[in-house]
Amino acid sequence: MVRTIAGGILGGFALFIIRFLFWQTPLSALALHRAGEAPGANLQAALAQSLTPTGTGVYIVPDPATAQGTILYGKGPIATIFYNSSGFPVTDSAALIGGLVLALIAGVVIALALRFAAADFGSRARIALLSALAAVLWLDIGQAVFNHAHWGYILYLAFSDFIALAAAGLIAARLIATAPVASPSATTMH
Repeated sequence: MVRTIAGGILGGFALFIIRFLFWQTPLSALALHRAGEAPGANLQAALAQSLTPTGTGVYIVPDPATAQGTILYGKGPIATIFYNSSGFPVTDSAALIGGLVLALIAGVVIALALRFAAADFGSRARIALLSALAAVLWLDIGQAVFNHAHWGYILYLAFSDFIALAAAGLIAARLIATAPVASPSATTMH
């Protein structure tokens, strides 16, 4: 069990580092669009004027819950806005610490799942890779399919998530002690 936890912690650390490299370095520019300084300031002012009274949350604009909103939604442009009414640093150390803790917990959960699911490294590795692929297909690619999210961003997100989850799973799978296989001659039937 100690090796499983250690593998999970190392896998979780790899998960955090890979995610950091994809999203907290200039690599993230591959996935994100920039509005520019003046349009960005105009959008920020419009957000503050329109959304601050209702507060932090996720908004669909225009709101398709009304008849007029449905018409406007169909005409476009539309946006899903992750809105925070107060600012925070671009690289927020509190979020990084919380993200590291979350990654370590996820790594341990991955390691425990692999330990209970398979006895040998090859089987655990296949489960880790296929589970990572299934997760990004449903959770990331699903956003582009169901919510018409931008494919460039979604493919970058899916690739970064797959690499991070696969690395965490493979590291955990490698460090989990392999259970000895029982010899067929050791058990007799009477």
